[in-house]
Amino acid sequence: MPQPKKDYYELLGVSRQVTLEEIKKAYRKCALAHHPDKNPGDKKAEEKFKEATEAYQVLSDPEKRRLYDQFGHEGLASAGMGGFSDAAGFGDIFSDIFEDFFGGASRTKNRPRRGGDLQYELEISFEEAVFGVEKSIEIPREETCSDCRGDGAKPGTTRKTCSVCHGSGQVLASSGFFSISRPCNRCRGDGSFIEHPCVACHGAGRVPVKRKIPAKIPAGVDNGSRLRISGEGEAGLRGGPRGDLYVDIYVTAHDFFERKGINILCEVPVSFVQAALGVEIEVPVLMGTTTLKIPAGTQAGKIFKLKGKGIASLDGQGIGDEEIRILVETPTHLSEKQKELLKEFAGLSGEKVNPISSSFVEKLKALFKK
Repeated sequence: MPQPKKDYYELLGVSRQVTLEEIKKAYRKCALAHHPDKNPGDKKAEEKFKEATEAYQVLSDPEKRRLYDQFGHEGLASAGMGGFSDAAGFGDIFSDIFEDFFGGASRTKNRPRRGGDLQYELEISFEEAVFGVEKSIEIPREETCSDCRGDGAKPGTTRKTCSVCHGSGQVLASSGFFSISRPCNRCRGDGSFIEHPCVACHGAGRVPVKRKIPAKIPAGVDNGSRLRISGEGEAGLRGGPRGDLYVDIYVTAHDFFERKGINILCEVPVSFVQAALGVEIEVPVLMGTTTLKIPAGTQAGKIFKLKGKGIASLDGQGIGDEEIRILVETPTHLSEKQKELLKEFAGLSGEKVNPISSSFVEKLKALFKK
C-alpha cells in the first residue's frame, strides 16, 4: 500500500503564509543537508532530498501552490502537476540557488558588473571638522582601460565565443539522478575568451591609476564619521557602473576644546585670588574669544555655559553650547611674606591653616563611626 504524501510545507519546515524568498531559503538549507553528493550511499538522505525538491517545485510556482493550497496533492495530480520532475526546470532552479555550494562562478559573470567600493582614511583638524572643509585626496584605483575600452581584447580584435559552452558560460554535469549546470571550465563562465589580450591592461579591461578626488567635508562631522562619494570607486566590468568611495574621518585633538557631541568643553585656569575675589577674563570660543565674568567665591570645577557657542549639528537642527570649567590654580612657590599674609588671612577668617572644609571633615568622621 503506497504511503501518503507528506505535507510540502512541513517538508520544508515553513508555515503556509511563507514568502517565496523564505521558501527558497528553507529549500536551500534542507537540500544542502541531504544532497546525495554530501551523503553518498545514504538512501534516506536521497529520499529527503527528493521530497524537499518536489516540495520546492510546487511551492515556488504560484499556480501549483494555489492548487495545492486549495485541493492538496489530489488537486495537483488531477491537473497533471504532481511528483518530482526534472523537466520542470529543476536544473536551472538548483543552479541558481546552489552555485556557491559547487564552487562555481555565476552564470551572470559575462554581464555588466558594478565596480568595487573603496575606503580612504582622512585626518582633519578640529577646526576643519567644526566649520567644514574641501580636501583633495589621492586614491589608487582601477579605471577602464582606454586602449580596449574595458573589453580586454587587443584593439582590432574581438573576444571569441567559447566553443565548449557555445557562449552560455555553463555546461551540464551529471550529479546522481539529475543534471545541473556548472560554469564552463574553458571560459570560466564568461561565455567567451580573449585570444589576443590588450597590451595595456593584459586582458583585464582595467588599469591601476592614481586619481585626485575632491572631498567636501560638511561642517559638524565628528571623529569616526563616514563620507560617501558616489561613483568614485573602482571602474565596473563590461560597462557596469563605478563603485563608491567611502572616506572615514579622523579628527585631531585641539589645544583648548574637547568635543561632547555638538557641545564643547574648555578648561580655564584662574588664580585662587581671582576665584575668591571675582574677575572678568577672556576665554576662547570657536570664533575667537569672549569675556566671561567669574563671580567672587567661585569653586574649582565650577562650569559656566555659553549658549550657542558650540558646534552646528550635521542635520541643521541647532547649535550646541560651550562649557567653561574653572580650574583654580594654587601657587607652588610662595615667599615668606606671602606665607605670612596667608596665615594672617586664615586667622582673620577664624580658620586653621587647613584646606579641608569643616563640613567635609565632619562627614568623614561620621563615615568612620559607622
